[in-house]
Amino acid sequence: MTFLSEPPGSPDVEALYAADVDQDGFVMNLSRLWAHDPATNDSFTSLLVRTAEIAGLTTVERGVLVCATAAARGDSYCALAWGGRLSRFADEETALAVLKGELEALPERLRVLAAWARAVVLDPSATGPDDVAALRGVGFDDRQVFALTTYVALRHAFSTVNGALGATPDPQLRDDAPPAVTETVTWGRGVED
Repeated sequence: MTFLSEPPGSPDVEALYAADVDQDGFVMNLSRLWAHDPATNDSFTSLLVRTAEIAGLTTVERGVLVCATAAARGDSYCALAWGGRLSRFADEETALAVLKGELEALPERLRVLAAWARAVVLDPSATGPDDVAALRGVGFDDRQVFALTTYVALRHAFSTVNGALGATPDPQLRDDAPPAVTETVTWGRGVED
């Protein structure tokens, strides 16, 4: 599940696990990892929520940013989790396009968001004014551009912590995602049943 042992039980750990069960029906492997410091998990989650709200991101747009970030980073965990979600929130074709980096057929706003997330993850020093202008061109003001870029950077950091400490994708994520998504996500750590 992860390279770390199960954290000691506490009310905060139990609350984190209960939230998973309420939302997903099981305790996620990444929650077992982040349960080593629930306060950090809560702060991190609050910052993600705040930046998404400031950016004015819809659920689909968040899914596009997370899938693009996960695919560029080589994070199978978030790619499976959010690839399945994006398939439900938008459609399977959108999820597959973002995961594969084949963005041409996406609506312009989603295409620009996915391209920006990939650029931020793969080579942030190579971005330029034209990239930011593209974000402005699909309706984001400068504060929103800052917020959505911070959102991508935070998702990248989240993936890095999970990957470095061995969080493997939960079998439920594989089982809940469309087969085409699971066939596409061939990078990162494999699912352990």
